[in-house]
Amino acid sequence: MNGTGKHPGPARRGILIRDPQLSDAQATRQAALTRLALPDLAPHVQAESDTDAQGPYVRLRLDAPSMQAWAPGFDTMRLAATLNLHPLDSDADLLREIVVAMLMGPVGFEFSSLDELESAVYIRRNIVQAARKTTLAFETEGAERPEDCWTYDEDKGFTLLPGVPLLRALIKTTQPEVSGRLYSFSCYRATEYVTLLGIAQELARCNPELFERLQTLWRQRAIMSEEFHTVFLREQGSMDEPLPPLYYVPGDRVWFRNPHEASADATGFEGSWVMYLGGGLFTNFWKANQHYTLTAKCVEIYHWRHGLYLDAKGEQQIDEARIAPLIEATLNNPVELARIMALMTRWREPRGIYTEAGGCMDTTREFARWVRPGTTDMPIPKT
Repeated sequence: MNGTGKHPGPARRGILIRDPQLSDAQATRQAALTRLALPDLAPHVQAESDTDAQGPYVRLRLDAPSMQAWAPGFDTMRLAATLNLHPLDSDADLLREIVVAMLMGPVGFEFSSLDELESAVYIRRNIVQAARKTTLAFETEGAERPEDCWTYDEDKGFTLLPGVPLLRALIKTTQPEVSGRLYSFSCYRATEYVTLLGIAQELARCNPELFERLQTLWRQRAIMSEEFHTVFLREQGSMDEPLPPLYYVPGDRVWFRNPHEASADATGFEGSWVMYLGGGLFTNFWKANQHYTLTAKCVEIYHWRHGLYLDAKGEQQIDEARIAPLIEATLNNPVELARIMALMTRWREPRGIYTEAGGCMDTTREFARWVRPGTTDMPIPKT
């Protein structure tokens, strides 16, 4: 991996709980791991209490020997294999991978209570479970939704029909095993629906009042794009202080940039929005049960440039059928694969800047805000 960022020291890592009632670090560690059904992790987790400008906190983080043995260099993509976990088959293994990855976080995950920590882990689990079942039809100009669930307005987006439950509508729209068909989406909107489903499921469980506000709002208008990010998500990392390039937590929303300027002008091919599933895999919303590895995702984006053409309207398009054999050939050519991966696994350039150095790796990760009554910071608009 070509990027080398400034990795924060141990004082900034792990999970921070800012609850004044939890002053005993060792008791907090035990309570947190018990709550998450992972008490056996205790010997690997350091706990300390301290105070900073925001007040007192308890920090939980994976100890140095475990970090080095399980995920050297913050490479969590091999974490499941190292710990013999099967996150796509076992919910218990998925929860373990989520928690272990968070405990080694290069930037602290902050929570106002153990309840918020629990909900954050459950939302990530929900997102992964939903993402694994999601298969859609890729479409950049049009969009389809189940007609018995949604209505469309150009200004309001897709809104719920009267009496239709939000959870049922989201599941039917994204999961063909329920609907029996594929609905058309862009990759960005697909990640919104999967993320919204994971958050809404946890709200229904732990904060019914906020869930009802969300559901009522979606009967009047959708939250999309930049507003979606503002209302529902946090973001860690920046161009100046990038996250380690192989550090991912299951449930992260991630962007891979297309570093080739000409093909990036084709609508829908500016880059690729995905969710991290754990076990070194990312979502492939367009092919059922054919999740991407990092290598496969990078090689596919690299070859988009070779599928570029102008349609009858003179607009740039990508012929994905044309590039499929090129992708396969690259994956079976170790020398060419190494060349392309060296190019693609650089950190991306800032938006609007393209260079021959390439680079599709983003410097940030996105995940859900707090959701519990009394401590939520999710600014769902009131109707």
